[in-house]
Amino acid sequence: MKYKLVHKTEYKYAEPVNNYHSLICLTPRTLPKQLCRDFTVSISPEPSQIIERVDFYGNTTHYFSLHSPHKTLTVLTTSIVECLTETTGMPVMPSYVTCSEARQRFTEDRSLKISLLEYILPSPLVKWDQEIRSYAQDCFMDELPLYECVQVLCRKIFTEFDFVPDFSTVQTPIREVLAAKKGVCQDFSHLAIACIRSFGFAARYVSGYLETLPPPGKAKLQGSDASHAWISVFIPDYGWCDFDPTNNVVPGERHIITAWGRDYSDVPPLKGIIFSYGKHALEVKVDVIPLQ
Repeated sequence: MKYKLVHKTEYKYAEPVNNYHSLICLTPRTLPKQLCRDFTVSISPEPSQIIERVDFYGNTTHYFSLHSPHKTLTVLTTSIVECLTETTGMPVMPSYVTCSEARQRFTEDRSLKISLLEYILPSPLVKWDQEIRSYAQDCFMDELPLYECVQVLCRKIFTEFDFVPDFSTVQTPIREVLAAKKGVCQDFSHLAIACIRSFGFAARYVSGYLETLPPPGKAKLQGSDASHAWISVFIPDYGWCDFDPTNNVVPGERHIITAWGRDYSDVPPLKGIIFSYGKHALEVKVDVIPLQ
């Protein structure tokens, strides 16, 4: 399957912005089952240069700066992505590595634990306490496969939480999301990661897009035709395996990956610094268009 991704971000400022520095993280990753065939970025007003970089996690980013007054900023990215195989994303063979065995692997294999440490420890937006750990306690049993336990956790979040777009912001603590039992894909991913890390396992935040083909009479999956977020968990003997707690599915070819990191703070679509004052309005439009 091949997709065209169009992501348009527009800022309108009440007062002129004289200086603006920004980092774009919207280039789809090239992976064994996903190829980024083309990526273009168009910015208005046009910066003098756009610098491509690869960050610590292997994500492709683009840096630009503006030094002339402007009241509107538009960033338009267009990508062509090809998913090489039709897959549900699940392992070919079931994983039987139990939680106890996985924890033992991390303890005995020091090099493995060091390589995963940043995904096991707290991060800027993913911290936990006993309340968060207790929420997932019935999902993680030592004698059960870790893969199965993560699926149980995702199903629990999907079942017990409501998808409410305007409830949270980037800075909403996980504890508030847990108390209110509502949020968006970013919140559910952060909650799942916090629960998983609280038991000593490695989990990372995945940013991307979701395209769905709902059956007749059924609604589209939440997060469709928009930026989406899900999680990836390190399963010994298998490596990184993806899970989508927002929709209770194992991501497949219709989940298109742009970046991953410890949490959202590592991979926001646009991260910038402005030198101005006054209010601003933000509008984001995303199209995920199947090409074949």
